[in-house]
This record gives sequence, C-alpha cells and structure tokens, in this order.
Amino acid sequence: CFVGTKETAFIYAVTSAGLVHSVTRSCSAGNMTECSCDTNLRHGGSASEGWHWGGCSDDIHYGMSFSRKFLDVPVKNITGKSGSGLAAMNLHNNEAGRQAVAKLMSVDCRCHGVSGSCAVKTCWKTMSSFEKIGRFLKDKYENSIQISDRLKKKLRRKEKSQRKIPIGKEDLLYINKSPNYCVEDQKLGIPGTQGRECNRTSEGPDGCNLLCCGRGYNTHVVRHVERCECKFVWCCYVRCRRCETMTDVHTCK
Repeated sequence: CFVGTKETAFIYAVTSAGLVHSVTRSCSAGNMTECSCDTNLRHGGSASEGWHWGGCSDDIHYGMSFSRKFLDVPVKNITGKSGSGLAAMNLHNNEAGRQAVAKLMSVDCRCHGVSGSCAVKTCWKTMSSFEKIGRFLKDKYENSIQISDRLKKKLRRKEKSQRKIPIGKEDLLYINKSPNYCVEDQKLGIPGTQGRECNRTSEGPDGCNLLCCGRGYNTHVVRHVERCECKFVWCCYVRCRRCETMTDVHTCK
C-alpha cells in the first residue's frame, strides 16, 4: 500500500542524495583511498577576472558514480534493466536525489592580497549543506508527479492532458496515491494522529492545525514537580528547593 507513493519517492531521493553527499565529503576529507578532491579543476580559472581554481573541490562525480552502483545496480539486476514501471520510477527518483546535490553545488572563494584586498581569489566547488538539499527535495515532494503504472517506452504522466509536458530529471514521481495518515489503520500499520501532542502556536508540521488534520485538539494542564536551585553545602551534601510548574499540553482529538 505504501509502495510507489509520494513518501517512498522522497525516501528514495533523499537516500540517494545522502549517499552522494556522505561519500563526496569523505573523498574531500581524505578518508577514502579511491578518491580525493576533484582533480579536473586543479588548473585554469579566469586570470582577467583575478581568480583561479585551487583548494579542494568536492569530487561529486565519484560520489554520484558510487551512488548509482550501490543503489541502482541491485534494482536493475532484480528486474532486468528497469523491468517494470515501479522499478523505472524508483531508479528515476534515485537519480533525482543525485541531481539535487549536483544542482545545488556552489563556488566558494578566498581572497589574497595586500591588507586583505581581493586582488586575487582562489576558488573551489563545494556541495551545499544537506539541510538545503533536503529542503529542495521536500519542495519536489510537495510538487511530485503521478505517472502511469503501465510502462511504455518511457515514464509518462497519468493525466492524459499533461502528457506533452516533459518530466524533469529532478522531479519526483509516484504511481499510487498516499493512504490517509490521519486516521488509524492497524492493517496498514498507520497509527493516526489522535492523542498526539501538538504545538498550538506552530504553523509547521508539529502545529495542531496540521497534525490534528482539522479535527481540533484538547487542552489539559500538566503539573511538573522537580528539584531546583540546588546548592552544595559544606560538607558534604546538596540542598535543593522543590519547584512546581503548570503547563498547558495540547493533544489531537
């Protein structure tokens, strides 16, 4: 039931991206014998603009190659190339994760010159933080594309009216619509959100409006008793006060 949903598409993409990011970071740090910095950028630059390549550029090419061998080859071996629509979709989502890392590569530079001037700059390519990559993939998840489960020559959109719109290599794809995660379903292993603690003031995923799926929430007061203002008394024991606080706790209906 969870196979081929938007959520599994995101998991495939973020796992693939994470592998690229981790392996590439290890290459740059010198922790792997098979790779190091990107040697293709050791020379060159733009002398007229006063900069040249230097430092240690992240070798994303090795990271992407490693990710393809580790994640894609087993899928192809089991199904025979891309075999089914589901396998082809999973391979696409794997690649979408890798492309996200590549797309968000940036150039960092360090200035050299008298009194900190930027007469000459040394530049190198670096990956974005994984948090930024995750946000990019989360946006792709929110705008993921439903495709037909019947594999023709290539993956295609489910909506016939939109089939002329090309599918981008960074788009996330899904076949099956997601189940309702709001309501408990023991057969599917979905716990639902009833009784979940939520944040009344948050607009994010922990907020009561979103987490409670529009059902509303209950508020009850919880009493906390703990030791506080502890002091060491010579010699030799600790003396504490007994503090009591009352807090509002909100749980989904």
